[in-house]
Amino acid sequence: MSTKRFDENVKLDREYIYSLIENAKNTTTDEEIDRILEKAKNKKGLDHSEIASLLEIENEDQIKKLFKVAGEIKKNVYGNRVVLFAPLYISDYCVNNCVYCGYKCKNKFQRRRLTMDEIRQEVEVLEQMGHKRLALEAGEDPLNCPIEYVLESIKTIYDTYNKNGVIRRINVNIAATTVENYKKLKDAEIGTYILFQESYDEEVYKKMHPNCVKGNYEYHTTSFDRAMEAGIDDVGAGVLFGLADPKFEVLGLMMHNEHLEKKFGVGFHTISVPRLRAAEGVSLETFPNLVSDDMFKKIVAIIRLAVPYTGMILSTREDEDMRKELLEYGISQVSAGSCPGVGGYVASAGNEKTDQFETADERTPIEVISDLMDNNYIPSYCTACYRAGRTGEKFMNIAKSEKIHHMCKPNALTTLMEYAADYGDEEFLKKAEKFVREQAETIDREDIRNFALGNIEKIKNGERDLYI
Repeated sequence: MSTKRFDENVKLDREYIYSLIENAKNTTTDEEIDRILEKAKNKKGLDHSEIASLLEIENEDQIKKLFKVAGEIKKNVYGNRVVLFAPLYISDYCVNNCVYCGYKCKNKFQRRRLTMDEIRQEVEVLEQMGHKRLALEAGEDPLNCPIEYVLESIKTIYDTYNKNGVIRRINVNIAATTVENYKKLKDAEIGTYILFQESYDEEVYKKMHPNCVKGNYEYHTTSFDRAMEAGIDDVGAGVLFGLADPKFEVLGLMMHNEHLEKKFGVGFHTISVPRLRAAEGVSLETFPNLVSDDMFKKIVAIIRLAVPYTGMILSTREDEDMRKELLEYGISQVSAGSCPGVGGYVASAGNEKTDQFETADERTPIEVISDLMDNNYIPSYCTACYRAGRTGEKFMNIAKSEKIHHMCKPNALTTLMEYAADYGDEEFLKKAEKFVREQAETIDREDIRNFALGNIEKIKNGERDLYI
């Protein structure tokens, strides 16, 4: 790998990245691209110049080869499992004026922060949908949404039960904060701490965050260092594609990942790939770097090659067709039944509804799950690794040994059977049980296969939360 990455202050060398992009323009011969793709098959990652070269390819045959190799790697690492989750927005108060966001402070609408009772009601609806894993979301406002409120919300979510429903893992996406506050989040037993860089291009970043607390590029970029210093070993990153040159963003993501691996022994647990969408006060016509569908597909495949063991998340910003295609060669987690607005899961008469962005996939969780099974994917609500202590470097070591399959597939099948028993009608239960049995029979280890098959009857008899 190239030795030129972040400096000691975790600041990207902007000129270096643009030189990589410029130099890559003449490196897309068939021989060179074939060499890079062959190297990628070893699942050891790629260096900066190789990533830059892949970002330049336009030849249709080369793109087909890229997708093919990415698909092989994705299948080899993740099998046919797809993790499901939902976001939960608890507050839209925000002191920032980010030009791309519907929550920007200059937008005038009735702001809202959920009470603990309202959070319980939202969680009960999410549990009725079958969700076990949430991503807690909130705008940045130290007065109206302090860390104490976030911590109380986390406790309320974990303490809320609805029949067989219970949230087993809360990932948290809140603004960059202090080591002390990250320690509090760790003590609250969060799953992954998620923060989007938005843009790694410092000049673009500053333009996107005028008169913002969030406008401090260095403080924002060093957030994961502070989180890991506080003991949070699962962190999830992302950029908002459409703000800056997407090639720059991909290279920035990979260099940030390298920095964390070098300093802490483990990089990103997940990478999200949201594209800019219209929102209140946000017109796409003012953004010159919007990412086309073709470029977006290429980005997902290249990230999969560069960090083969990192989970990749796709939200309902993308439509059903795009989500289905990207599952083939990169994405391993998708949201289902999402509402990107505060109080959105409970109909609240008399409240103005303002979402952070427009969604494109409006299907219910059971529709998403049924479609995934129809396409031979195992929908998974598994949270076992977090609860069994398989996080951070420990998780990555298991994943890279490729023994994770012995845990993930049977656990995924078990959570699917549990979902069907609790939330499906008789027809859906029959469909799911047939699918689970067929998938379990493909497990090569007899003891693991028997575990998965044995769980079917246990779940039908009322047992829950079974996992390796």
